[in-house]
Amino acid sequence: MNKETLEKLHYYELKEIVKGYCVSGLGKILIDKLEPSNNIKVVKQRLNETSEGRALIDASYHMPLEGIFNILPLIDKIEKGASLEAADLTMMSNFLRGCRKVKLFIKDKEGYAPTLSAYGENISDLSYIEDEINISIRGSMVDSNASKELKKIRRHIDLCDGKIKDRLDKFLKSNENKEYIQEFFISQRNGKYTIPIKIAYKNQVQGTIIEASSRGTTVFMEPNVISKYTSELSVLKAEEAVEEYKILAALTDMLFERMRDLKMNIDVISEYDMILAKAKYSKEIDGIMPKLNDYGYIKIIKARYSLIKNSVPLDFEIGENYRGLIITGPNAGGKTVVLKTIGLLTLAIQSGFHIAAEEGTEISVFNNVFVDIGDNQSVENALSTFSSHVKNLAEIIRKSTKSTLLLFDEIGSGTEPNEGSALAIAILEELYHKGCIIVATTHYGEIKNFSKEHPDFENAAMEFEKDSLEPLYKLSIGKVGDSNALYISKKMGLYDSIIDKAREYINTKNYNYDLIKDSKVLKSKEVKEDENLYEYSVGDKVILLENNESAIIYKERDRLNNVVVLYNNEFIQVNYKRIKLEIKACELYPEGYDLNQLFVSYKERKLERDIERGSKKALKKIRKDSLK
Repeated sequence: MNKETLEKLHYYELKEIVKGYCVSGLGKILIDKLEPSNNIKVVKQRLNETSEGRALIDASYHMPLEGIFNILPLIDKIEKGASLEAADLTMMSNFLRGCRKVKLFIKDKEGYAPTLSAYGENISDLSYIEDEINISIRGSMVDSNASKELKKIRRHIDLCDGKIKDRLDKFLKSNENKEYIQEFFISQRNGKYTIPIKIAYKNQVQGTIIEASSRGTTVFMEPNVISKYTSELSVLKAEEAVEEYKILAALTDMLFERMRDLKMNIDVISEYDMILAKAKYSKEIDGIMPKLNDYGYIKIIKARYSLIKNSVPLDFEIGENYRGLIITGPNAGGKTVVLKTIGLLTLAIQSGFHIAAEEGTEISVFNNVFVDIGDNQSVENALSTFSSHVKNLAEIIRKSTKSTLLLFDEIGSGTEPNEGSALAIAILEELYHKGCIIVATTHYGEIKNFSKEHPDFENAAMEFEKDSLEPLYKLSIGKVGDSNALYISKKMGLYDSIIDKAREYINTKNYNYDLIKDSKVLKSKEVKEDENLYEYSVGDKVILLENNESAIIYKERDRLNNVVVLYNNEFIQVNYKRIKLEIKACELYPEGYDLNQLFVSYKERKLERDIERGSKKALKKIRKDSLK
C-alpha cells in the first residue's frame, strides 16, 4: 500500500492501539511489520484467526502467554557463536516453559479455534533443555549441582574461605595487634580480605596495603598470615570460572542444536500474541468480521470511526448501483471523517482487524487505496496547494486500476472555480472509465450536477441542523447538500438585501453593473435628474434602505453623491440613493437649535463648556491628553 495513504488514513495510529494489547515484544514486532494484504484469501485467513481468538476470549479462555519474552536478541547471540549468560539461560527456560504451556492449552481447543489449534502442533516441546537449564541455573548464577567438578571446586573454595576467616579472627583478637587496628571487622576490598589499620602503624603490620580511606586515616591491609590461602583462593576462583563457562557453553550448544525448532516456536508464539491482541481489540470495540468481496462493493452498517470516541455511526454503500459518490455539505460537517472512516475500515479489514460495525456489513478487498486529503502544499518543491494536489492526482491516475478505491477531499479546489470543477469532472471521468470506486467531497455545483446526471454516479449530503448551525455528522445518500453559506451568513448578521441579491445571482447570473460615477463624467441627463432630487441637510432623519433603520445626516452630499450619517453611535458613509427622507431637520428642531449637539457626546460638550469658563481641571486634562 502507498505509504502516504497509510499515513493520511491514520493506519499507523490504529496499529499502535492494537499493539497495546500484546503481551510480549514478539507480537509487537509482527504488528509493526503488518501491512494490508490485497489477496482476498490472505485477508479471509487473517480475519478467521482474529475471530477464533475472539471466540476463545468470549468463552473466558486465556492463552498463557505471560512470561513469554522477546528472545530474538538471545537467538542472535547464539548464532554469532557467543555463550549465553546465566540470566539469559533463565529467560530461555521461561520461554520454553511458556511454549510448552501454550501447546498444552491450545491442544484441546479445536472446537473454538481449529486453525489456532493446528498452529500449536508446530510448537516443539523442548522440556529436556528447559529441565537441564533449571538444574544448572538458579536465578542469575550457575548452580553447584550443574557438574561434579564445579561442586568439588566450590567445596574447596568454601574451605579456603573458612581458613582465611579463622586466621583473620585470630589476628583481630590478638592483644599485640589491638593497638594497630582502627576498627575490628573484616572488610573485602578489590576482592581481597582486609583489616582496617591505623595509618600510623601501617609499617608495624606485616601485610599488603590494598586500599586507603578517603580521609587518609586508615589503610586496609591484607595480613601476611592469610597470603598463602588467598593465593589458593585465586586459583580456585579461576577454576570455578572455567567450569562455569563450560556449563554455560554446553547449555548454549543444546539450544543451538535445536535452533530451527526454537525459531519455529518463536514464529508461532509471535503469531499467537498478535492474533490475541487483535482479538482483544475486537472485544474492546465490539467488532465484527464483515462479509468480503473483491469486486468493489462496499456496504457499511452503523460503522464507527476507530480513532474518535463516541463517533456518529456511518451508513454507507457503493459499488452496486453506482461506482462514484459525490459528498456535499457545509465545512466541518464531517465529510472528511466519512472518507477517512471508509478508508481506515478497508485497511483494517485487509490487515485482519475486526471493525466496529453491525452484522450485514460488507467490505471489498482492493489492490490499492489512494487518497487526496488535506493541504499538500510542498515548501521543498515550491509547489502551491493546488499544484501539489494535481501532482498527487496525476500519480494516482497513473497507478489506478479497476481494483482501486479512491478517496478525494475537495477535488478540484484551490484554483478558479470554473476551471477547478471542469478539471475535477474530467479526472472523475477518467478514473471512472478505469473502473475505480470513487468517493469525493466537493462544494462545486458543477460537480454536483455532473454526479446527478451521470448514470453511474450518485450524490450524498452531510446533514446539518439549520436552527443551531450544528453539523449532525450523518450521511444521506441520494440527497444533494449545499454549503449553507447564505443561511449561515444571515444568522451571522449580514443584511437581508445582500442575502436576497446573492440568492438571485445564484439562480439568474443577472448581476447589477451600476457604478458610482465621478462628477466629471456624469451625463447631463443624470445631472439634471439629480438636480431634482431632495438635498439632504445636517440633522435630517433618514431611513437606511439596507436594513430599514433610522439614521441622522451628519455631512451633506459630496461630489461622489455620498452622505455621512450617524447610525448606532457610528459615522458611516452611504450613497444618497440608498437612503430616503423620514423627517426634515427643520421639522424636528426649533430655529437656532445647535445641531452639533446631536453628534457630540455629553462628556465632550461638558469639556467644551469647562474650557470656555477657564476650568483648570479641563485645561490640565487637555495637556495630559496631548502628551500621550
